[in-house]
Amino acid sequence: MTSAAPPDNSPERPEGERSERYLTLVEHIQELRYRLTVSSVAVVLGLAVSTYFGDELIEFLKKPGEARSDTDLTLQFIEPFELFGTYFRVALLGGIALAMPVIVYQILAFAAPGLRASEKRWVYGTVVGATGLFLLGVAFAYYIALPPALDFLLNPPFGEGLAEPNIRIGSYIDFVTRLLFWSGVSFETPLVVMFLARFRIVNAGQLLKWWRYAVVAAFVISAVVTPTWDPVTQTVVAGPIIVLYFLGIVLAYIVQPREPAAAD
Repeated sequence: MTSAAPPDNSPERPEGERSERYLTLVEHIQELRYRLTVSSVAVVLGLAVSTYFGDELIEFLKKPGEARSDTDLTLQFIEPFELFGTYFRVALLGGIALAMPVIVYQILAFAAPGLRASEKRWVYGTVVGATGLFLLGVAFAYYIALPPALDFLLNPPFGEGLAEPNIRIGSYIDFVTRLLFWSGVSFETPLVVMFLARFRIVNAGQLLKWWRYAVVAAFVISAVVTPTWDPVTQTVVAGPIIVLYFLGIVLAYIVQPREPAAAD
């Protein structure tokens, strides 16, 4: 005598739209914990590598400030914990940069069960694109934004001869690392805009109509991102954000879902 198979009480889903079963709340929490753990381990490993090369990283971050003159930039610390905290800040930023591909992948993998099969193909490309844009933003801040900003701040066009720069290492590294990190984040703008369009939250036409608000928002973001009030740094940072916003509009037009043609 054979027993009847238990009824399938799992929620129905549209055929072909989801390739995985729906997760319960507990399974979502377990999945989130796993993704956070993997990301944390990646950051810790990156932190270990960056700590080993900490001296070289700090010397590397000093070079934009030294470019303003022919002499070395002499930094000082005036608090017992300042040098240690600065060293850890640089190592942590390096660890996050090294772990960025893993972090982005874990974020997308957490959202993958809710994606259609056709949308999951975007995951690996998005990881590469997000990592590349972040590194491009860091490179832009280091090679383009920092030299004129530091030249303006350390060698201002007024008050010549009144004082010589004697910079604390904590203040200098805080300025540089914040600009590098948030410039990298702001360079993710095209990717964010593209995904908003792909999931029908906005479309390219709406984004184009909002360009004036985007310009204002770019300068607001640059004012928040840059740890200084000088207009040179803010303009240098806001300009690429505006360009990236329009690049995002182009990508949004390419990837946004097309409405099916109306039947006759």
